[in-house]
Amino acid sequence: MDPILERYQALEDKVSAYTPNLDTRRLFEAFTYADAEHHGQLRKSGEPYIIHPLAVADIVADLGLDVDSVISALLHDTLEDTKATHDEVAKRFGVTVADLVEGVTKLTKMQFVTKEEEQMENLRKMLMAMAQDIRVILIKICDRLHNMRTMEYQSPLKQREKSLETMEIYAPIAHRLGMQKLKWELEDLSLRYLDPVGYKEIEEELAARSSAHEEFLAAIQARIQKRLDEEGIRCTVYGRVKHTYSIYRKMFAQNKTLDEIFDLYAFRAIVDDIPECYNVLGCIHDMFKPVLGRFKDYIGTPKPNMYQSLHTTVIGREGIPFEVQIRTWEMHQTAEYGIAAHWKYKQGMANKHLGTEHEFEWVRRLLESQQDTDAEEFVRTLKVDMFADEVFVFTPNGDVKSLPAGATPIDFAYSIHSAVGNRMTGAKVNGRMVQYDTPLHNGDIVEVVTSKNARGPSRDWLKIAKSNEARNKIRQWFKKEKREENIVTGRAQFESELKHAGMKLEAITAEEVLPHVLHKVRFGTLDEMYASIGYGGTTAAKCVTRIRDEMLRLGRLQAEKAAAAARTTAESAFVPSAAPAQPALKGSNKHSDSGIIVEGLGNCLVKFAKCCTPVPGDPVIGFITRGYGVSVHRSDCPNAAPENRKPGENDRWIQVSWMEGSLPNYKTSLELSAKDRDNLTLDVAMALSAAKVKVTTLSARSMPDGYAVIHVVLEVRNKEELNTVINKLGSIHGIYQVSRSAGK
Repeated sequence: MDPILERYQALEDKVSAYTPNLDTRRLFEAFTYADAEHHGQLRKSGEPYIIHPLAVADIVADLGLDVDSVISALLHDTLEDTKATHDEVAKRFGVTVADLVEGVTKLTKMQFVTKEEEQMENLRKMLMAMAQDIRVILIKICDRLHNMRTMEYQSPLKQREKSLETMEIYAPIAHRLGMQKLKWELEDLSLRYLDPVGYKEIEEELAARSSAHEEFLAAIQARIQKRLDEEGIRCTVYGRVKHTYSIYRKMFAQNKTLDEIFDLYAFRAIVDDIPECYNVLGCIHDMFKPVLGRFKDYIGTPKPNMYQSLHTTVIGREGIPFEVQIRTWEMHQTAEYGIAAHWKYKQGMANKHLGTEHEFEWVRRLLESQQDTDAEEFVRTLKVDMFADEVFVFTPNGDVKSLPAGATPIDFAYSIHSAVGNRMTGAKVNGRMVQYDTPLHNGDIVEVVTSKNARGPSRDWLKIAKSNEARNKIRQWFKKEKREENIVTGRAQFESELKHAGMKLEAITAEEVLPHVLHKVRFGTLDEMYASIGYGGTTAAKCVTRIRDEMLRLGRLQAEKAAAAARTTAESAFVPSAAPAQPALKGSNKHSDSGIIVEGLGNCLVKFAKCCTPVPGDPVIGFITRGYGVSVHRSDCPNAAPENRKPGENDRWIQVSWMEGSLPNYKTSLELSAKDRDNLTLDVAMALSAAKVKVTTLSARSMPDGYAVIHVVLEVRNKEELNTVINKLGSIHGIYQVSRSAGK
């Protein structure tokens, strides 16, 4: 018999074993259709491609899924790798199968800017399909598992890429779905390629000690089984050594060798009903010494992925700690196969109800969280929400809330309702008022204090919140309630990042450039981009990076740099030729009428650097120029930063300080950024007049994007007076940033 037909027959027999009245004709037709569509295609191993769909269908059958799932597994690559269409598959095998296949299919025909965007779009599509039918992700996990089992035929680069994606995305999804058996295998297979040396070391050590492990497991298992038999408890007991990745992670986290890890063993006791679980627990604690703080009751408080068991860690006479998990047979099925085991009991439901149960609430939350986030943020927060360890806390009414580890009262408030979070004015944990950034722990009773007059969330909450759900709801509030503020905040961040990148706003807002720039950052207007930056939908750094790439593509960045270099050359033409360096003179401290004390130098000239215009109260540093005395800079001036100093000039930077007592006025400069409007410059002039400071220059220019920049040169006595002026200017309507010159 043909080997491929033998594989198919084994699959049919497996499905028939748990499917009464199986339509074998339909199943065989799906196999022959997939075989014909993939005819001539080979895998990297050299095998006919049909081997892969058959293997995936076999794993799906191991989960006990329905015939539509098995057929979809057989056809899962036809839409992607062959000429088959959704309509054709729907006509032959039904709309349900066609939709499942389309949900599993990757977006290979779309073009993405980054790997993160491609990953994000594939995840979004899977989540959308999951919300309609959970079988999509079950088939996808089976597909990834077989690919990982045959990863040896891929290139080293592909092995690492796929293994990392599996470790970061698919294994945690399997965990979130409660499919521990598949999760463990995915993790072990990924580790083999991500750290082959570490993986091999652990495998070899476990193999070398296998006889000792088996002896210990058999001895403990026999003791537990004997005691339970004596108590008249029907129970199946077995032990195992923890899987490779679990050991590896413990070695990495605790910086230990395999010899230093003692809790390598785990035992399971499986009984018929819940009361017997607690009876077994009593026997275990009577036989062995329990480790304090290592008991967890997941029967009374199940995990969100439906996992239920009693966990306890004990120490036997040998002095070796081990874990015992106690559960019923139904709990065991759920622990091994998770949502797949649960789904088997739901096969009679109409497809429109699949994915609408409470167990899938987290899928809908993830779909909500994808709004208004870019690729990198979506993937990062997805990993936090779906894959982080959990903490279980209680409402005052005793309801359990599951949150990511490290969650705060802010996360708790938004997990209840958006309105609760937005109106929060305080929080109590176990009856005591706490700070918003207080980490919550298992068993905490959390109460949120709210007020109808609350101002709403603070932007700082985005840094405190751990869950994507909370962060997304906070962003939505700012997006809806604070658009103008978002634009102002976002523009300030964008301009700062633009300046850091050495680009000017005028260059990107040129009429012939702006449409290309907006298309690159995927916004309709600059205000939309500013608003998104302001409420956290994207970051200024990402926008500037994309704009810089587009400017390079358009050939505008080189032109901008050339123009800047020409300006620098023109300015330097008016600087007198360099004179010999001012020699250092021995003697007492000297100072000029400038109010600056120069340590170790006498009779020297002092001038204030125009790049940062320091005033008394600013930390300062001096630079010995060639022929023009000491140039005094603010210590935070970029031109004075150690990394920006020219080689061989470090010894020319010296300590200077402000003298005490009455000082003259000092000239400094400010730059005001504002939303352009009528009478803006007049309001600035009136504020400066009210501050009673001397203004030597006041100039304003309108920008192409509807904003304005005002440059002010004024004289003040010290930094305190300057700060007063800055505060007055900052309170003027429309002005969102007042900054001092910080070097050129």
